[in-house]
Amino acid sequence: MMMTLGFFVFSRQTLPYQTEQDDKQYRHAANSRIGTRPSYQFLGVGEQTKQLAGVLLPEITGGEPSLKQLEEMAETGKAYPLLDGPGRLHGMFVINGISTTKAELFSDGAARRIEFSVQLTRIDDRERALLGWQGSKNLINGMQL
Repeated sequence: MMMTLGFFVFSRQTLPYQTEQDDKQYRHAANSRIGTRPSYQFLGVGEQTKQLAGVLLPEITGGEPSLKQLEEMAETGKAYPLLDGPGRLHGMFVINGISTTKAELFSDGAARRIEFSVQLTRIDDRERALLGWQGSKNLINGMQL
């Protein structure tokens, strides 16, 4: 297991990503001053995004059924916990984009090679309305939301 998003497991048999890109923003307010540089005040953590990208070779790795499962999760608009292989919780994430490029097609149109990327955005863990499972008041290991 490379990572899990909710109950979806990223692995060699499903969607084995080859790159993982993290972007974290931090918010600062600027106040203009006469004769000197602006002063800045830290407002807090901003948006955090993650992009997982890779290549599927359906004869060896996962294929379209795995991508379809992620698309169905994205269409719910819900957030899911993201855990890495060693079990570290990265937070609650929504899927806000899935890109695919099919190449090396067979005569019936099936692809031998599918390049994909999945764009995730972290939400505030306290936004219960976006949670991707029903009736749960706890996240993981009793961590209260």
